[in-house]
Amino acid sequence: MRENAITDKIIGAAIEVHKYWGPGLVESIYEKSLAHELTLRGVQVQKQVPLDLKYKDLVLDDDFRIDLIVDDKVIVELKVVKELAPIHEAQLLTYMKLTKCRIGLLINFNVVKLVDGIKRLVL
Repeated sequence: MRENAITDKIIGAAIEVHKYWGPGLVESIYEKSLAHELTLRGVQVQKQVPLDLKYKDLVLDDDFRIDLIVDDKVIVELKVVKELAPIHEAQLLTYMKLTKCRIGLLINFNVVKLVDGIKRLVL
């Protein structure tokens, strides 16, 4: 499946989850619900994917976890914050560069209308 079709499915699934729960819950509830909704829609999802980093001879194997990787092509970083900040975009861009995924979605569930909390990034 192409990246645009995948992001469309992710956004549709996220909207479904947000309609069900609304804002105000912790990130893990949205993450588990979104992963389940994507699975129901026939999409492959990996949750809490460790990102192994190496600094010289030091292996940093437990310091970063990616919220979701969808179909091995799109990284999804979830937030439950008052508003998205530049540091959130920087975090997603770093994950994208390190994994060589070209497309990323930053989704903040702490909004009244979910479309106001979605940001799509492309490398």
